[in-house]
Amino acid sequence: FQGPPHGIQVERDKLNKYGRPLLGCTIKPKLGLSAKNYGRAVYECLRGGLDFTKDDENVNSQPFMRWRDRFVFCAEAINKAQAETGEIKGHYLNATAGTCEEMMKRAIFARELGAPIVMHDYLTGGFTANTSLAHYCRDNGLLLHIHRAMHAVIDRQRNHGMHFRVLA
Repeated sequence: FQGPPHGIQVERDKLNKYGRPLLGCTIKPKLGLSAKNYGRAVYECLRGGLDFTKDDENVNSQPFMRWRDRFVFCAEAINKAQAETGEIKGHYLNATAGTCEEMMKRAIFARELGAPIVMHDYLTGGFTANTSLAHYCRDNGLLLHIHRAMHAVIDRQRNHGMHFRVLA
C-alpha cells in the first residue's frame, strides 16, 4: 500500500472550499430508505449548506436500495444542489462489495457518474481489495475515503487484537 495519494488540500481543491471546516454528514436512517428517498435526503443536506454527505458503512446493496440506483439518485442530487447553490458538492459512495470485481464495477460506475470520491470499508472489504481500489482511484483522479467499520472487534480490547495504528 503506497499510502494516501491525497491529503485534505486536494479535497479542498476538488470542492473549492478554503478557510473553514468542511461540513458533512452521514445520511440517516442508515437503512430503510428507497434509493429515491435516499437521494432526496442527500439533496436536502447539500442544498441546506453541507459540502458533502456520505453513505453509512451498512449502506451497500440491499433489496430495498440497490447500489446502482443509489449511485444514480445521489449523482442527481449532487448535480441539482450544485446547480442551485453554485458550489461544488460531493457524496461518499460506498463501493465496498463481496468481491474485488464487484467493488471495481462500483468505483468505475461512480467515476462515470462524475463522483469525486468513493468510500471503502477496508476491514470488511479486505486489505488487498483496498489496495486495488486505492490504485484505481490514484490512477483515475478519484478521492478514496477509508471507513473503519468492524475495527472495534479488533482493537478495543486490552487482552486481544491489535492497536488501531497498526490497522491504519
